Parts: sequence; C-alpha cells; structure tokens
Amino acid sequence: MAQYCSIKPHQPDYRFMFALGLLVAFGLIMISSASVALSFEKFGEGYYYLKHQIIFGLIPGLILLGIFSYVDYRFWKKIALGLLGFSIFLLVLVFIPGIGAGYGSAKSWIYVLGVSFQPAELVKLTFLIYLATWLESRGKQKASDFTEGLVPFLSILSLIAFLLILQPDIGTMSIIILTGITVYFIGGANLIHMLFAGIGGFASLLVLIKVSPYRTARLMTFLHPEFDPQGIGYHINQAFLAIGSGGFWGRGFGLSRQKFQYLPEVAGDSIFAVIAEELGFVFVTLLILGFLYLMFRGFKIAQNSPDSFAKMLVIGIICWIMIQTFVNVGAMVGLLPLTGVPLPFISYGGTSLAVLLAACGIVINISKKTCV
Repeated sequence: MAQYCSIKPHQPDYRFMFALGLLVAFGLIMISSASVALSFEKFGEGYYYLKHQIIFGLIPGLILLGIFSYVDYRFWKKIALGLLGFSIFLLVLVFIPGIGAGYGSAKSWIYVLGVSFQPAELVKLTFLIYLATWLESRGKQKASDFTEGLVPFLSILSLIAFLLILQPDIGTMSIIILTGITVYFIGGANLIHMLFAGIGGFASLLVLIKVSPYRTARLMTFLHPEFDPQGIGYHINQAFLAIGSGGFWGRGFGLSRQKFQYLPEVAGDSIFAVIAEELGFVFVTLLILGFLYLMFRGFKIAQNSPDSFAKMLVIGIICWIMIQTFVNVGAMVGLLPLTGVPLPFISYGGTSLAVLLAACGIVINISKKTCV
C-alpha cells in the first residue's frame, strides 16, 4: 500500500462537516416549501414529503454518517468486491416482478415491506469503493496498461451501464461513468486509451439517443426549447419561467407560483428552479458557493490523505457530488438536456440523501487521519 504518512488520528474536518450540515438543512427547508402543494393534493397534508424525507432519508443517513465516520476507512477495502457485487445484484432485482417498482416508464426501485429503495444510488458509492481499491492494488503502471487496466475497468463499467440502460436511467449512468473516468484518470489511466474509450462512449450515447424516440425528443428540446412548449418541452419551459420570475431577490420564501401544479418533479429534480423563483439569483449563487466550498474542503482532505486509496475515494465522492450538481443545475438552466438527476442533499429522495451522507461519513473518517 502506498503510504504517504503515518496515520495518527486527530479531529475531523469540521469545516467540511459544517458545509455539509448547511446543505442538508437547506434541502429540508426547501422540500417543505416546494412540495407543500403537491403533498396536500396527493395526501391531504402539506408536509408529507418533508416527513418522508426525514424518516427515510435524513434519519437513516445520519445513522450511516455516524457509523461510517467511526469505522476505519481501510475496512471498506476488505469488502469492496462484495459490496459492489451485492449492489449489482440489487440492480438486477428491480426487474423482478413483485420486488421491482417503477415510476412512469422507468424501473429503478425495489419495494420491500412498504419501503422503496433505489439501488442505483448505492452503486454510485460501492463502485467508487471498489474502483479505488482496485486501482491501488494495480498501481499506476498496471492501471495504464491496456489489458490489465483499461479492459477490466471498461468491463465492470459496461456491466453497470447496461443494467442502468435497461431501467432506463441514463442520468445516473452518466454520473457513474463520469465519476468513474475521473477516478481512473487519477489512478493512472493512459490518456490515449481514455481518448479512444471516450470516443466509443460518445458514439454509444448517440446510438442510444437515435434508437429511442423519447431521448431524441429530449435532445431536440434541449437544442430548441421553444418548440412544443405544451408537449415534450413543457418541463424545461416551466423551469425557465420559475427561474426567470425569481429575478435577483426572488418572490420570497414559500411564494413560488410554479410549484402549484405547473412545474413537474417540483420537490425532486426541479427543486433548483423553485429555489431560484423563491429566493432569487443572490441565494442561488450562495447555494452554488456552498457546494464549491464543500468541494474545496473535500479536495483538501484528499490532498492530505494518508494513502492512495483514501485519496482516490475522497476525490471520487466529491466529484460524484459536484458532477451531479452540475448536471442537475445545468439541465434546469438549459445548459444540458433534462436527465432526471436530483440535486445532491437538496432534492427529495430518501435513498439519495442516505447514501450521500454515508459517503460523506467515509470522507469525515479519512479527514481524521490526514497528514497534518
């Protein structure tokens, strides 16, 4: 194991924890506002989604955060392959009738004992743990080799991507691929290999878009959002209305108009648009700065990590958070096509919040053992 310094436990990075706490708290506040109309319409009470997020997202997430911040990060290397195998098995279960559950045309959830769970969110973390473990064991020389590096990397990545395509969940697939490529690059990937793999991946994406009328329509909406504003372009146009009407200072907390049955996925993928409408450009800027500060603290932890496994794992987790943030915000402002990716820590979704907090627990544990 590549050791950079002797591990002497010390206090965790409280600034990272503070930024994390602010983002989670803000997410709960905005869910309470964004979901109130939808919650009352569906369940007859204004705070159903907030309660659900706390019970099935925040509480399990805080428990996992506490456990993962206590358990030595090197423990995860010992069970990395088993964790990934189990999470891939869960990905397969979503297709089993009676266990798998869907929303619209997507089959992305497992429904057991009245509780739904999204395995793809778990795969984001377990794949990073496995990849960091695998790259450390290979070393930079083998990682850059075609047969010992690129082929195994693309094989496991292709398996995960294939299962996500079947759901279909192209947004999550994109997050996992981009995060995986980033960590593989840090771990010693050959740039020529990555270039050709990237060309192949882009060509595959074009094929997926071409064979799916729905994906083709989404791409056309991205290129020409003014077309069909009452059809396929409805979602993005309603998001534009929300963001534009917020202006510089916003309408005021709780005063969004678009959340009243106009904006789809109002507490989920579209919550950024509600934030912009209610709190305006100034607060949206502060929110983005909050994510950037979390990234800065995370990269500081990675920079001072005691070994290569810790470094790659922290970088992977932080890049996962930031790439997903960019994809969500980029889709809402028209820089990227809509993909159905939630805003980390902010959007409604218990599985996403719980797994993200668990991942941050690992970062906190590593921050206790950095070289100081």
